[in-house]
Amino acid sequence: MSVMNTVEQLKKHEGFRQFPYLCTAGKLTIGYGRNLDDKGIDEEEAESLLASDVENAKAAVARRIATQHCNDARMAVLVNMAFNLGITGLLNFSRMLQAVEKGDFDTAALEMLDSRWARQVPNRAQELAQQMISGEWQS
Repeated sequence: MSVMNTVEQLKKHEGFRQFPYLCTAGKLTIGYGRNLDDKGIDEEEAESLLASDVENAKAAVARRIATQHCNDARMAVLVNMAFNLGITGLLNFSRMLQAVEKGDFDTAALEMLDSRWARQVPNRAQELAQQMISGEWQS
């Protein structure tokens, strides 16, 4: 039995769905018939998805924000926020981003913390604000 022929046949029969849907059996499903209710995803698959999402967030940040004053730890703050909020959500932090683009990381951190986002995810926001100020990874 050829795995490739099997895969191609399943792709034809299942069809690709980018977003979750309920299959005919009422199970939450995604992709080419992946039953999320019964099978879910394993950690390796989740890490692969995460790696792809991080690369997309990095690319979006690099395209839209002048990060010449950012070291790796500060760039990671922007990527983390883009991952969490989407690039559009991150771009709504206009005063924070103006400060980042000037290299004024203390002001950037204050603007991060003066937000609904910081009230929704206070621990994450505090850690990322400290990382923005110090330019060092937080443990």
